[in-house]
Amino acid sequence: MGTADPWPHLRTHTAARIALGRAGASLPTAPLLDFKLAHARAKDAVLTHFDPELLAAQLRPLDPGLLIVESEAQDRATYLQRPDYGRRLSAESATMLSARAAMPGPDLAILVSDGLSTTAVMTQALPVLTALLPLFREAGWMLAPLLVVKHGRVAIQDQAGALLHAQLSLILLGERPGLGSPDSLGAYFTYNPVPGRSDAERNCVSNIRPQGLDPALAARKLFHLLSASRHLKLSGVNLKDDEPLLGGGVVSEIA
Repeated sequence: MGTADPWPHLRTHTAARIALGRAGASLPTAPLLDFKLAHARAKDAVLTHFDPELLAAQLRPLDPGLLIVESEAQDRATYLQRPDYGRRLSAESATMLSARAAMPGPDLAILVSDGLSTTAVMTQALPVLTALLPLFREAGWMLAPLLVVKHGRVAIQDQAGALLHAQLSLILLGERPGLGSPDSLGAYFTYNPVPGRSDAERNCVSNIRPQGLDPALAARKLFHLLSASRHLKLSGVNLKDDEPLLGGGVVSEIA
């Protein structure tokens, strides 16, 4: 007489791969094929060619002054093998931003890059920025031209922000894909960005996608955190999130 499987009800609470069942000593065919499909999608997210011009065409209606820049990584293979190249602007891009610097500098510089998931940035950047940019403009923030960065990594926003004399810099980029989330966007920001900032001096809002943190809610959260960062003149581990995830009335008090 068999024993009832006690696990299947847990699957109603999470998308994690639990309670998949057994076929002898292995997985049943359906979850095995699902695993292979998820793995293939994760690889595609990393290896898919990133076309900055195509992304710029999507985003330019939000900011006609949008600029395309690039990191020191000249191709995807180099980008994956040399993470340090992705953290620095190419010499040409750095010169271009220096020439556009203004005094006083903008309140915020926003960058968008492929990161480790082209899928994520091509699907999530537009809805996030569509919700986010009006919040800053209504609050009277001065924004630098939106930057689309080819082959960028976290920390490249510190160099770009410093060149533009921006008070804060924010980058939206594809996160390292998981087996269930090949389309997850991450957002990292720094107060007083300069090259050499540590990870402890940055804040991150992650898992931005419809099945994770909804893009509109992520925009609301980013506006709240960036407003607090600007008000307190700090970022990183010393900046605490005092707002509930799905609402709250703190933003109007800070902004």
